[in-house]
Amino acid sequence: MNLDRGDRVAIFLHSGEYDRLHQGCSIAATASAMGRPVDVFFFWYALEALVQGKLGEPRFPGREDIAERFESGQFPTAQALLDAAKATGKCTTYACTASSSLVGTRPDRIAELVDHHVGWASILEVTRGVVERFYL
Repeated sequence: MNLDRGDRVAIFLHSGEYDRLHQGCSIAATASAMGRPVDVFFFWYALEALVQGKLGEPRFPGREDIAERFESGQFPTAQALLDAAKATGKCTTYACTASSSLVGTRPDRIAELVDHHVGWASILEVTRGVVERFYL
């Protein structure tokens, strides 16, 4: 794991709500495109959404107006933003081991989706000294 703190950005995704997932992936794509190292951590419902492939499925329950604008404006999906961030080589993804157990996902499936499958000791070490942290 690269632990250079420099301009590092840490994004903690917990919620499975699409707007939060999209915002987190947007931050990751923007920061990594600017050349900044980015660490994206998936917990609980965000991890479940990742595993179920829902980052590529925009959903805005009860807000058809937003769904229509999202589609007509051809906004990139959260998955497309995460893929763009990873393509820069500046974005590293992590899944919480406890969260993956709680949402019933096998370790081999997690390994296909993220760069590292880690517990809190590793998360705390990776984020030590990181000033810019986003919790969504």
